[in-house]
Amino acid sequence: MELLLEPVSCRQLQAELKLGLHEALLNGVRHGNNADPAKCLRVRRIESSFWLIWQVPSDHGATAGRGLFLIHQCFDDVRWSARGNRVQLAITRRRMGTVAIGRGWGSRDR
Repeated sequence: MELLLEPVSCRQLQAELKLGLHEALLNGVRHGNNADPAKCLRVRRIESSFWLIWQVPSDHGATAGRGLFLIHQCFDDVRWSARGNRVQLAITRRRMGTVAIGRGWGSRDR
C-alpha cells in the first residue's frame, strides 16, 4: 500500500486514499480473483500532470454496496472499463497541492 501511495505526501489524504484503495483491492481479491490465493492483482499507478490514477481489477462493474460508496467518497473520479473488469480511481493533482503545468502524461512531478 505504501508504494501505491508514495506520491501523496499529505498524511490525511494518504489515510483517505488508503481506505478507498483498500476497498477496491478487497473487491478485486474477493470478486475479480474469486479469493484464489494462487492469483495476484496487478494494480497500475499512473501519474500525469493533472491526475494521480490507480487501475484495479474489479468484479465486473459492481454498482452498489458500502465499499463502492466509500470508494466514491475517497476519489475525485471513479470509472469502470468497458468490459467492467477494471475500476479506475483518480484524484486531481490540485487536491494534492501539486499541479505541474506543461508536463506530459506519465511524467513524474517531483
